[in-house]
Amino acid sequence: MTDSPPLQRTSPIYVGMPSFPVAARVALDNTQQRRNLAHATSTIRAKRAAVVAEVADWEDVRLAGASAKDDALGDLAVYLEELETRLTEQGATVHWARDAAEANRIVVDLVRARGTDEVVKVKSMATQEIELNEALEAAGIHAWETDLAELIVQLGHDRPSHILVPAIHRNRSEVREIFRREMGAVGRPAPDDLTDEPARLAEAARLHLREKFLRAKVAVSGANFAVAETGTLVVVESEGNGRMCLTLPETLISVVGIEKVVPRFADLGPLLTLLPRSSTGERMNPYTSMWTGVTPGDGPQDVHVVLVDNGRTHVLADPVGRQALRCIRCSACLNVCPVYERTGGHAYGSVYPGPIGAILNPQLRGVGSEVDASLPYASSLCGACFEACPVRIDIPEVLVDLRTKVVEAKGASAEGVGMGAMGWLFGSAGRLGLAQRAATLAGRLSRGRMPRNLPGPLSGWTNARDLPAPPPETFRDWWMRTHDADGTRRDGSDR
Repeated sequence: MTDSPPLQRTSPIYVGMPSFPVAARVALDNTQQRRNLAHATSTIRAKRAAVVAEVADWEDVRLAGASAKDDALGDLAVYLEELETRLTEQGATVHWARDAAEANRIVVDLVRARGTDEVVKVKSMATQEIELNEALEAAGIHAWETDLAELIVQLGHDRPSHILVPAIHRNRSEVREIFRREMGAVGRPAPDDLTDEPARLAEAARLHLREKFLRAKVAVSGANFAVAETGTLVVVESEGNGRMCLTLPETLISVVGIEKVVPRFADLGPLLTLLPRSSTGERMNPYTSMWTGVTPGDGPQDVHVVLVDNGRTHVLADPVGRQALRCIRCSACLNVCPVYERTGGHAYGSVYPGPIGAILNPQLRGVGSEVDASLPYASSLCGACFEACPVRIDIPEVLVDLRTKVVEAKGASAEGVGMGAMGWLFGSAGRLGLAQRAATLAGRLSRGRMPRNLPGPLSGWTNARDLPAPPPETFRDWWMRTHDADGTRRDGSDR
């Protein structure tokens, strides 16, 4: 038990956040954040490139990883039932949650049943997605993040801005000030002589967390993978905090998205090759923890697994968008994305930022909100994310498909009417030819003096780009003027 006050979130949660363009403009004005992001992402990119180059058959490993995930998604119900059976046989209790509210209710009830008012947590995107910390705090239960970057975010009353490095938008000096200001309010204070050296910051975090590890009766984790064949859950991490949470407490509650299941233990081979190289630029994770239910006399003796849907079956039903469920949360797509590098993660309005967030959030939550409808446009479609993705998610393909859905959901709009008109025009060679001739005539009449801005709803297009002047003649007219019927140039040249 502890009398420490709960950490209150002072910044708004994700519901009701503005659209990506609005939030991105604010982020672009933060020059310190842009410098932090540029330095961090370029460093991670360089490390990743070096270790990926060491694997001669990298593309074959990517294909194997994608195939393992596709096998699971293709028969997900069967593998989930097999996972439940194996877990139950090994002494774990399996719970099913249709949405975030049900998952939070299950976890709160389990913690209350243990008679404690605090939990230690392993870094988990699933628990962030369902806003478990907020649900626990509302129930009077303190949730302590033990991952270093998550601890920084929590103590700073902040939101994560990266999947792998949630505090990527902070520099060392900022972290030092957060530790000095906040640690003492919720536990062991930071040393008075704390500097911004990474080793000293890590030492302060270890000392602060140690008393929580040794005191906690309940831990909450996620899982990187869940093996249907054996009922094994897998967590990979770099600091050892996860190992402490997974072994010391009496009760372990793992909140797992249903897409984390893989059919066979052998599938972990390619996936555990792809994940560390793509995420941290390491050949292997420093800590890979695996557990299968309850082991008498070793580790938590009260093990629960909460399998969460929360929109995933909706994504699974989409033949194009379902590939987003292959995601192994490596964040490689964030580190190569020119949009993310300049705006950071907060502009995406979700715990899933960057390219993967731009396709996952609108599918999990729908495109009804302002922020979700804008996310498919938070991309230049350069394709770098697909090249970097270890499980070959074609993010640009899904983005284009989602843009269509956004337009369809809006119904009649200036954009929709305009696209419909263009479709009608391009659907007939005769109509297109007439339109081209009309455009060239307008160009000749204007003598190159085109307006700088279009009127009314079209002004949004010219606010960000120049209006091109129509050419003096169409390609078709130029060809007929310069070529014979057999395609030979009349001037005798071959070009």
